[in-house]
Amino acid sequence: MATPVQMPKQGNSVEECLLVEWTVKEGEEVKTEDLLCSIETDKATFEVMAPVDGILLKTFFPAGELVPVLTNIAVIGKEGEDVSTFEPNIDNETEEQHVDKSTPAEQAATKPTTTPAPILPNSDNNKNVSPRAKKLAEAKGIDATRINGSGAKGRVISGDIEDAAKAGLAMTSSAIAEASKSGMVAGISTGIGGRVRRRDLVTEEIGKESNNEPIEIPYKGIRKLIGDRMLASLQEHAQLTLNSSADATSLLNFRKNIKALGEDSPFPNITLNDMICAVVSWTLPNFPELNALFSKSAEKVVQYKQVNLSLAVDTDRGLMVPTINNADTMALSEISRNIKELASQCKKGSINPDLLSGGTFTITNLGTLGIESFTPVLNSPQVAILGVCSIEQKAIPDAEKGFAFQPTMGLSLTIDHQVVDGAPAAKFLKAVVDGLENFEFTVAKQAI
Repeated sequence: MATPVQMPKQGNSVEECLLVEWTVKEGEEVKTEDLLCSIETDKATFEVMAPVDGILLKTFFPAGELVPVLTNIAVIGKEGEDVSTFEPNIDNETEEQHVDKSTPAEQAATKPTTTPAPILPNSDNNKNVSPRAKKLAEAKGIDATRINGSGAKGRVISGDIEDAAKAGLAMTSSAIAEASKSGMVAGISTGIGGRVRRRDLVTEEIGKESNNEPIEIPYKGIRKLIGDRMLASLQEHAQLTLNSSADATSLLNFRKNIKALGEDSPFPNITLNDMICAVVSWTLPNFPELNALFSKSAEKVVQYKQVNLSLAVDTDRGLMVPTINNADTMALSEISRNIKELASQCKKGSINPDLLSGGTFTITNLGTLGIESFTPVLNSPQVAILGVCSIEQKAIPDAEKGFAFQPTMGLSLTIDHQVVDGAPAAKFLKAVVDGLENFEFTVAKQAI
């Protein structure tokens, strides 16, 4: 009996996922746990595996389409089995199969010589777009009203959008007009949603002779999510950054002593980042104005008693920010273990999306990359974020030698000045510096 493959439910907050890419084609044989396709939520990328052995009889959605969770996306079974009972009913419509039944001569006769099909110069009379095609067009940055539909009565269906996206046919109206007049072709695409603008056009001869082929990288998925959030953060918050530094001697000595214990060490893999996160988590409850979220539209600030600490993690899929809930109640060893588990899940792509939200304060550490100073951007709607910089040898006054070198860590605290004043922020930053510079005492105090 055939077995359906569903769009998996990734956490409680995800209602639909983007089907990024099929790695198996219809008609190909698969084994249990073979990779079928990759999907994206608005926070992470995941892989969908084959639940059984068999043949991939049918895929119901093309790459690039947004699919509700728990919806059938494919069927695996034996050759010849009926799959019609598994076909999902999306938007209460069944799209016509996207097949060009015209002869090669007819195709050549109807193909424009200057404007690449299926883009139409005039879209006024071509607004018959299926709901599924409309959603796919929005995801791929295609103007669906300029597509020559292959469905009944010229209806634009999802297959038409797929063809247009593959051909790179999204163009601005001015680019279409110029291409129609001059016969120029697209060199690159720099417009919104990957559209070709008029200034992107080049003569066909130049396009053929050029050895410097551009590499087009779609602006979508996690990359688009990060970009949209960063832009929104800068637009919605009055961001002010305070810079300070901490003597890292206590941190370095503590880590050295812990590692010297070898197998007897309570946490042999302790890192400076673990220790910094612990100090921040233990300090924040005394500064509720920084452990808060701000909604400008609702005109309110919500302060939290407990700390849900968010951590910026760099992955192959882009920046991810998992959260340690109630970090202020945890011992150093527990914080360290949680950081490593969350970072590992992010890099593997197995993180539960529910763990990528709910934070009340964020730490981003670029110190391991040698960054001496930077301006962290707020993780909206949070009102504060701490940037951790590298440890540098800093000259300080010395009574006997005149000066001495001290390992010094840079810290950059960005706040939303709409709701957090400079003085409370400076006091918090000073408290963090004190906790780091006296780390052994800080750990002992927390254990009492």
